[in-house]
Amino acid sequence: MSIAPIGILGGTFDPIHYGHLRLAQETLEQCGLAAVRFIPSGTPPHRDAPHASAQQRLEMVRLALQGNPSFILDEREVHRNDPCYTVDTLTALRAELGAQQPLCLLMGGDAFMMLHAWHEWKHLFELTHIVVMQRAACPSTRGRPLGNAINEADAALRSEYHARLAPAPSALRDSPAGAILVADMPALEISATDIRRRCSEERDIRYLLPDAVVNHIQSHHLYMKC
Repeated sequence: MSIAPIGILGGTFDPIHYGHLRLAQETLEQCGLAAVRFIPSGTPPHRDAPHASAQQRLEMVRLALQGNPSFILDEREVHRNDPCYTVDTLTALRAELGAQQPLCLLMGGDAFMMLHAWHEWKHLFELTHIVVMQRAACPSTRGRPLGNAINEADAALRSEYHARLAPAPSALRDSPAGAILVADMPALEISATDIRRRCSEERDIRYLLPDAVVNHIQSHHLYMKC
């Protein structure tokens, strides 16, 4: 019997915005996911420290997910002080959810093109499927379909892509891990960097992220110039 996959969406969410939420909803619908788990990062190993604290980012995600029972907040990473590697988080999730539960790590095309630089990246395929949400304006693919851009990618990543590419979302139910699926993501050009810049310039950020998150940012004076 096939099992509906569970989506995993990690990130700093500094702050969370409608781009994150729409990506999760599109994947939920296109891939028939049972739910999407949002996992705010604690200490990200591959980038500078977030601007807001782990607790503030956690609270913004909590506010953003209100009203959607298919979106689940997972707090495990924000309570860790050591670097949080995706492979470790997925190992823990696999132990909790069982060997047969399909998992789908959700990411954009730009992140996927750098997957070979992640810690123990090949081990990810033993733990999860990877769903790549392809946007037309993805900078790493220069607006081209991922299948074309991958020809210029790292050789090892290119090999894994061609070996694991799934023909349809239904393939994600047939096994707990190991496939790569490319799905379409409607253009929604919103970035956390731009939102932080607007906050520092005291510009309006409404309609870029949920009102509850806007109110939290404003009431706590987040992302303002010191």
